Amino acid sequence: MIPELRQRFNERFSQSQFELVLALLEEGGGTKIEFRVAETPVFVEFSLLEEMAREGAAMARSLIADSTYLNAARHAIPSGYAVANETRHPNFLTADFALVRDGGDKLVPRLVEIQAFPSVFGYQALLSSVYRRVFDLPDTLGSFLSGLDEASYWDLLEETVVGGHDPRNVVLTEVDPFHQKTLADFNVTARQLGIEIVDIASLQPIGDKLHYRTAAGRLIPIDRIYNRAIADELIARKIKLPFDLTQPWDVEWAGHPNWYFLISKFSVPWLTRAGSKVVPPAVFLSDFLEGKGRAELEAAGVPLPRGKGADTVYSELLLKPLFSFAGKGIQFEPTQTDLEAIPPQNRPGYLLQQRMRFESTIETPHGQTQAEIRILYMWPEGGNLTPALSLVRLGRGKMMGVDHNRNQEWVGASAAFFPKLRV
Repeated sequence: MIPELRQRFNERFSQSQFELVLALLEEGGGTKIEFRVAETPVFVEFSLLEEMAREGAAMARSLIADSTYLNAARHAIPSGYAVANETRHPNFLTADFALVRDGGDKLVPRLVEIQAFPSVFGYQALLSSVYRRVFDLPDTLGSFLSGLDEASYWDLLEETVVGGHDPRNVVLTEVDPFHQKTLADFNVTARQLGIEIVDIASLQPIGDKLHYRTAAGRLIPIDRIYNRAIADELIARKIKLPFDLTQPWDVEWAGHPNWYFLISKFSVPWLTRAGSKVVPPAVFLSDFLEGKGRAELEAAGVPLPRGKGADTVYSELLLKPLFSFAGKGIQFEPTQTDLEAIPPQNRPGYLLQQRMRFESTIETPHGQTQAEIRILYMWPEGGNLTPALSLVRLGRGKMMGVDHNRNQEWVGASAAFFPKLRV
């Protein structure tokens, strides 16, 4: 998106450099990287990242301040997964944006998803560092946001995750963590912060405390949990935890599990009604089929077919399950039959959203490529909601996730760099 930087990078790129990128990522992450890494970072203007960061934060704050919204979102938490001791605000937030053309020729961001849940904060810092080192990117290009550098970024992550506790009593929990594709992120984070990686299904309750067992067999009480386990996976795998999530355990959560539901795709219809300029219009499937949803989309300017027959195709809509990850369950161009096939009791768990056409903006040896940019935020207790770093996915198909771009080149997980403002 900055043509001169793009051209210079492409001219100097070599396959041996990319192989070194992969080797250094595996060395730093302590494991094989199980998803596709892009051959290139992207180069964007700081003003574009700043706009995304500002919009994502504004949406999150408006949702947190809306008690009517929060009460409605709380009803979406599955039975048995409403965790006690909910925090006043999430500790982590991600906001994903597509880049599209407005009515003129300007490149503008549009929200893909907003989620109050941790992302790969450790791995992404490593990736940015490796790109800079291997491709000899100059110090005039920045990657961290909010005036952070690498040291202050890790300080902020430590404050948010560890929260002033002894790191020995802080754990990173996930479902079967050592077999997750994000293991490199867990390893980087655990090493930097001095905390343990623990399978959430192995925690042991004693009294009102949760404990983990060390490799030597010693039980250690847990004061704070950096939670990376999501209810979707626990439910899908039918995992029964050895403790009741709903009980008020004497433990703090770095990333309280309830916020995964409270700020999620569930919020998009509410943001649509609030008139957010960066949110593609969306309604709940139940409202579309049984209420005012169709009229609301049409009023927002979404072109819909006139008919409602079984073969009617909604070419401008996406059907999305509310609580899923990695793009699972998204359906392009659903038909009326597809919509009505979802049982009425399940329809409140789906969205219909206006489809966005990602703009191909990045010139590569394999053709132009699209970018989805995620802003990573941290929000420690007693601190501020801080945009800290960006994460980029490059792709050429309908889906931008790294799992959907395996058999292509110059696509996959990437990072953004921007020219630093001169003082």
